[in-house]
Amino acid sequence: MNVIKELLLWLLFLLVVLAGLFAYYANTPIPLERTPFEFTLKQGSSLKSAASQIKKAGGLSNEWLFVLLARGLGQARQIKPGNYQLEHEVTPLKLLHMISKGRVEQSSLTIIEGTTFRQLRAVLNGDPTLRHDSAPLSDEEILKRIGAGETSAEGLFFPDTYNYDKGSSDLVVLKRAYQLMQRQLQESWKHRDAGLPFDTPYQALILASIVEKETGQPGDRPMIASVFVNRLRKNMRLQTDPTVIYGMGDKFKGNLRRKDLTTDSPYNTYTRSGLTPTPIALPGLAAIQAALHPAPSKALYFVARGDGTSHFSTNLIDHNNAVNRFQLKQK
Repeated sequence: MNVIKELLLWLLFLLVVLAGLFAYYANTPIPLERTPFEFTLKQGSSLKSAASQIKKAGGLSNEWLFVLLARGLGQARQIKPGNYQLEHEVTPLKLLHMISKGRVEQSSLTIIEGTTFRQLRAVLNGDPTLRHDSAPLSDEEILKRIGAGETSAEGLFFPDTYNYDKGSSDLVVLKRAYQLMQRQLQESWKHRDAGLPFDTPYQALILASIVEKETGQPGDRPMIASVFVNRLRKNMRLQTDPTVIYGMGDKFKGNLRRKDLTTDSPYNTYTRSGLTPTPIALPGLAAIQAALHPAPSKALYFVARGDGTSHFSTNLIDHNNAVNRFQLKQK
C-alpha cells in the first residue's frame, strides 16, 4: 500500500510539474523572426496543418507542443483560414485563440478575385473596423505609401482574407495584400512553362487578370489562357470584351455596342495588338497559374455556352457555328 501511495504521489507531482510547464509555455511570448510577422493558413487547414504552416513561416519553434496545448484545452476546433499579421510577439495561448473560430479581437476583410482596384478602395472605405488613411490619397500616393514601385495600382493586390486588429490602417492591409501578390507572382514565375509569349511577371499578371475576368467556370481557366497565349504567339489580337469594358470606365452602361468595339483605346484589344498596358482586375492564384501553365491546345476562339462554361474552337468557321448555336440556344 505504501508503494502504491508513493507512486500516486510521484504521479501527482509529475502532473503538477507538467501542468506548470504547459502553463509556462502557454503564457510565454513566442520569439518572432521579424515584426510585423505574417503567415497564411490555407483553406481547410487542420490544427496540425496550421501549426506546421506557422512553423514554416518562422512563428513556432515546436509545433507539437502547440498542438498538444490546443488539444489539452479542448480548442482543436476548425481553423479560420486567411492571412494573419502579428505586430508584436504573442503567447501560444493568444495565437491559438487568434486562429480558432473563437477569436473576436480581430476583424477580417476578404478581397475577391476579379475585383478592380476602384472597387477594392470602395470596400476599404466602407469597412467600419478600419482606419481610412487611404481615403484622401490618389492611387499613385497609395502606391508610394506602401512602398510599391509600379505606376498603376490595378492588379497588384492579392485576393485573400486578411485578419487584423480593429482600428488598423487600411494602408497596412493594402501593403500586406501587395506584398503577398509579389511573393505569389514571383514564386509562380520561377516555375512557368517554357516558351511563353511574354517576358516579365508583370505581363503574366496582365494576362492573368484577363483570364480571371473571362472565366465563368474555374475548370476553364487553363483553356482560356491557352486561347490568349496561342493568339499572342500568332500576333492575333486578343479581342476580349472585359478589356474594352475596363477601358470605358464609367462610360460602360451594361451593354457593349459595335461602336464600343471599334473605338480605339489602350485597352481595346479589338483595335490594338498585344496585352493591355496594365491588368484589368485583381487575379487570384488560379488565374496566375493558368496564365503561366496554359492548357496544351491549338484553340484560338471560345464562346460562352450559357451555363457558365465555354466552348473552344481552333478555327473561325467552327467558332462562328458555335456562336450561332449557343446564341440561338440562349434565345
